Amino acid sequence: MTSTHAFWLAGRQAAGEDSFDVHSPWDGRLVGKVSVPTDEQVEEAVAAAYAVTAEFSATPAHVRAAALDHVSKRLVERTEEIAQLISAENGKPIKWARGEVGRAVSVFRFAAEEARRFNGGEAQRLDTDAGGVGRLALTRRFVKGPVLGIAPFNFPLNLCAHKVAPAIAVGAPIILKPAPATPLSGLILGELLAETDLPAGSWSVLPVANDKMPALVKDERLPVISFTGSDTVGYAIQQSVPHKHCTLELGGNAAAVVLDDWSSDADLDWAATRIATFSNYQAGQSCISVQRVIADASVYDRLVEKVVAKVQAQVTGDPNDDATDVGPLVSEAAAQRVESWVDEAVSAGAKLLTGGKREGASYEPTVLANVPDGVKLATEEVFGPVLTLLRVENTDEAFAAVNDSKFGLQTGVFTRNVQTAFRAHRELEVGGVIIGDAPSYRADQMPYGGVKQSGVGREGVRYAMDDYTYERVLVLTGLDI
Repeated sequence: MTSTHAFWLAGRQAAGEDSFDVHSPWDGRLVGKVSVPTDEQVEEAVAAAYAVTAEFSATPAHVRAAALDHVSKRLVERTEEIAQLISAENGKPIKWARGEVGRAVSVFRFAAEEARRFNGGEAQRLDTDAGGVGRLALTRRFVKGPVLGIAPFNFPLNLCAHKVAPAIAVGAPIILKPAPATPLSGLILGELLAETDLPAGSWSVLPVANDKMPALVKDERLPVISFTGSDTVGYAIQQSVPHKHCTLELGGNAAAVVLDDWSSDADLDWAATRIATFSNYQAGQSCISVQRVIADASVYDRLVEKVVAKVQAQVTGDPNDDATDVGPLVSEAAAQRVESWVDEAVSAGAKLLTGGKREGASYEPTVLANVPDGVKLATEEVFGPVLTLLRVENTDEAFAAVNDSKFGLQTGVFTRNVQTAFRAHRELEVGGVIIGDAPSYRADQMPYGGVKQSGVGREGVRYAMDDYTYERVLVLTGLDI
């Protein structure tokens, strides 16, 4: 008999009147039952967060840092248990699930470090003009208010961490809404936070149904929204509350660019390995997984041969097996959508080089060439284990191809030319340029986010802390400076 997981309401365990089941996308087994908060319980959580804002923002830095350190250490202690839970509810291969726990450990550690040095203030003398003689400005940052954090299914622990840890670091109360398909990892964070001395009401983890979210999004007591997910949902949130601060980490169709100077066998082996790995890790369910490979004509044929071979070598199957590289997508419906997009592209003239088969929620790692303009694979985010190949004649064409997209999250550029690296940084319309590697590289302390329809604002602990706060200036008068 599977017990029902409680949620976390204003720092304490609670249960609602209804529940829902969480199933493994790999074998369909019941992973857990999760209690759903009632409307009255959601109101209680929001009211508590709003009421505790002044107290929490004034909490000494060492208290907030100690809580963040505690969560980081407890994640280390429970790594295997939590990795097994991520794999069960998400279908993520266990080796990638362990890596996700490791990243969440770092996120909370980084947040503890930032909490200790946050808000030291910046002094500015104002006597650079005559009217400012004897005046000094001191600028500090203050919380905008409680945060509504809305997390996705693809990194069910670490992307919850990216909402929660920066909020605690600055002293902003947070209500975390984990994804309906993968709520258990977020609830684990509630267990660990409950072991700390943070003020009651400063955090809640509420598995609220999606159809209940519009009211929560519009609640004036939650002035900051941090959302990770699809561009459709993200921009609908932003448009519904244009006066609120919305950080949106949305989709992409990330490109890996291989230029003519990346031409030795060792270079191409490295590029092909990284492309094959990161077009398929998380079953392609990452906003920065490799979806497009753009290669100079001088290396294209050699690269394609290596990429196809390395994609075919990806081990697919049971996510509980340490050897598995590629597990199922989050649901059979997700795999069916990927299948339909590939079929559309092939019907329109694309050449299928490998893959293209679906079994239940699993989709075979797939490579296509000659994908025509206009099909979904050419313009949208596939969010599955599929990559496309494009031959270009020079760097100008390569960079133009990268920018010919409504998305702009990250791009990987394989080049050894430092001038080309700086050119890529200057010209590519993306939030991040990764030189010598796939676009999928992310360090959790660096600024992460996109341009165009890939979102607004930045994650990465210190950068999210800036998003959750605003500058307030204090002017001192009559000073002998």
